[in-house]
Amino acid sequence: MQRRPKTRLYNKHLSHSLTSKSSCILGCRQFYFFDVTNLNPFLGRLYQVEYAMEAIGHAGTCLGILANDGVLLAAERRNIHKLLDEVFFSEKIYKLNEDMACSVAGITSDANVLTNELRLIAQRYLLQYQEPIPCEQLVTALCDIKQAYTQFGGKRPFGVSLLYIGWDKHYGFQLYQSDPSGNYGGWKATCIGNNSAAAVSMLKQDYKEGEMTLKTALALAIKVLNKTMDVSKLSAEKVEIATLTRENGKTVIRVLKQKEVEQLIKQHEEEEAKAEREKKEKEQKEKDK
Repeated sequence: MQRRPKTRLYNKHLSHSLTSKSSCILGCRQFYFFDVTNLNPFLGRLYQVEYAMEAIGHAGTCLGILANDGVLLAAERRNIHKLLDEVFFSEKIYKLNEDMACSVAGITSDANVLTNELRLIAQRYLLQYQEPIPCEQLVTALCDIKQAYTQFGGKRPFGVSLLYIGWDKHYGFQLYQSDPSGNYGGWKATCIGNNSAAAVSMLKQDYKEGEMTLKTALALAIKVLNKTMDVSKLSAEKVEIATLTRENGKTVIRVLKQKEVEQLIKQHEEEEAKAEREKKEKEQKEKDK
């Protein structure tokens, strides 16, 4: 009597083999993602963009605050070599045109490429239309480029987030933020870089809409940097601040000198000491009662 082949047993082993291989592939995919433009088919996430965002989280803190009479950028400087010439070197803040500046957090070499592209876009617009480019249009133009680098093979996302400050005749003083995905938004106060979540929480608590002047914005910026930077004592060497204002119908972008930053830090320390004394006096009075 002829025996029938054990097809069911064979198919069972084959099925088990295919299942184990596919599970191995899926398991490996959860840990290694080398494709720049491919979405994760199970979670719908683009991991290369998330990795670029992670690089920004380890960069120096940068914050921007919008005031009634101007707008400012304040940033943490990590390269503070004493031989660097401050006239030619700016680690965090870059002037883009006569009406805009930006601050960067992330990979500095990527930031240099993007800031040069921003300047080129602004100059092309000025040459073609004989007027400065609107702030949001410049931000949008760069974000289109950044977003394209998340779509095409052979490229990687730029590991940089930017804060933009500017003025135009359409919306006055403006503050924008963009990230490696190409997303952007307008803000009244925001922060990127190291400890950005804690900084945004402080800004949300202390920012007073409609009452914020450039003077109070500078004081708030020093307060936030003092609380969020990973240093025991805030010093002018580690802080870079730029302001954008309007004077006589023209936009003025100015990077504060080291002595001015030292004065702001000194004022903050005096206010902190005064608040501490008042707190102790209040506690002593309550004890005496």
